[in-house]
Amino acid sequence: MADAAARLQELSEQFTALQKELQTAVESRQKLEAQKTENLGVQKEFSNLKEDETIYKLIGPVLLKQDKVEAESTVTGRLEFIGKEISRLENQIKSTQDKLEKKKADIIQAQAAAQAAAQAATPAQVTA
Repeated sequence: MADAAARLQELSEQFTALQKELQTAVESRQKLEAQKTENLGVQKEFSNLKEDETIYKLIGPVLLKQDKVEAESTVTGRLEFIGKEISRLENQIKSTQDKLEKKKADIIQAQAAAQAAAQAATPAQVTA
């Protein structure tokens, strides 16, 4: 009986750890989605600029003049990186969700086994 309870406790702790892992991955994905939206806005602004307009990049407290081609390639590179990271995180989220479902099934099975063991240990009562 104590063995079943220990197994159930272990499975529960593993389930909780997987939930935390999932939450962290989802939060990271949300941050990346926000960055993607921001960079898409910047990219849209670049398309509205004329060739002779000046672009400045904020580095610390200083604004530095930047070439339009360089600025566009930087934003495009960021968007590619963000897209790959989002894809990686979505795969991680799917994998973690699958692990959670399996762990949930294991917990249900362990609970059923513990209940069966508890019932088997209890002597049958006869009602008169």
